Amino acid sequence: MREYILVFLVAASVTYLLTVIAREIALRTGAVARVRDRDVHAEPIPYLGGLAMLGGLVAAYLVARELPFLSLSGPFVFRDAGVVIVAGALICAVGVLDDLFELDALTKLGGQLLAAGFLVAFGVQFYFFTGPDGQVFSLDPAQRALLTGFLVVATINAVNFVDGLDGLAAGVVGVGALAFFLFCYQLTSLNNTSRATTAALLAVALAGACVGFLPHNFNPARLFMGDSGSMLIGLVLSASAVTLTGQFAGSELSQGGAGSQASLAPTLLPLLLPITILVVPLLDLVLAVVRRTRAGRSPFAPDKQHLHHRLLEIGHSQRRAVLIMWMWAALVAFGTVLASLYSGPWVVAALVGGAGVTVALTFLLPVLHRPGHAVPAGPPA
Repeated sequence: MREYILVFLVAASVTYLLTVIAREIALRTGAVARVRDRDVHAEPIPYLGGLAMLGGLVAAYLVARELPFLSLSGPFVFRDAGVVIVAGALICAVGVLDDLFELDALTKLGGQLLAAGFLVAFGVQFYFFTGPDGQVFSLDPAQRALLTGFLVVATINAVNFVDGLDGLAAGVVGVGALAFFLFCYQLTSLNNTSRATTAALLAVALAGACVGFLPHNFNPARLFMGDSGSMLIGLVLSASAVTLTGQFAGSELSQGGAGSQASLAPTLLPLLLPITILVVPLLDLVLAVVRRTRAGRSPFAPDKQHLHHRLLEIGHSQRRAVLIMWMWAALVAFGTVLASLYSGPWVVAALVGGAGVTVALTFLLPVLHRPGHAVPAGPPA
């Protein structure tokens, strides 16, 4: 665990420091977010935060290779992690071009498919799934490529869609990456296997990069991650889940903590994790596509009706809207991991309690802060 914490700190520190350089590059090259009707920022903000996040991921990867425990891990740990980093650099480059020249939607989709194809070509893909009874469901090459490509591209676009408020995308993905790291680490601990896995390494590095970027990106933001960042972290999140596939037998995956029999979810979690973590932005994505196509517009045509816009409309401030969506992301991500590894009344109580608090803060805070609902002051002393 200590080496993973060091990897997290390296990714966070390097990302934090490189944001200054990324901001300067953005200002010099004109990669600046202009103020548009659908935006909530009031003045132009530089893009290219993805360059700093990529630097943090690369630094974390290089440091991990030199650590005593991680450096002695299996041969595929760093090989697969390296493939994901290179694919991340590729999609980050596409994002930089978009931040500079505003590429059309089809060109960006082509870049996303190219990065997903790179992962598949170098072996980072789904191979098989195992059931609790040990039955193996193998995938043929076409199924592997299609399933992997769909998951990666869908996650990239979900993160891109949710990147609408200062700190929102970095926080949601950071929370999800941390939850997935804890799942990977605890799963290896419960099954007495090596705690050095590609998924855990990528997840903890991604969480660190998101945390290092947030001080510059939280409202009022001094730097946006842009498409270079949102597509990068979406790819790394989904690819880290893909790398976990097939590393544990079904009987091991279904064995929960303290000897309890957990649900079937661990078997499918590598496939479901990006969906469960990003359930809110994915729902936003689906609603946006339906809303725009029903209006006769392109599914990629921007508007100002995303979920974060609706939170602003019901009375939340920008900061509070972001924190609320972080809470929803944490509830779903950590709730999924908890239900996957453990069972019992305390799990249900924790999930119900967390959901109740999140719902209350989402809908009651705007009411309490409206004019006319303020708590009356007491008599003067």
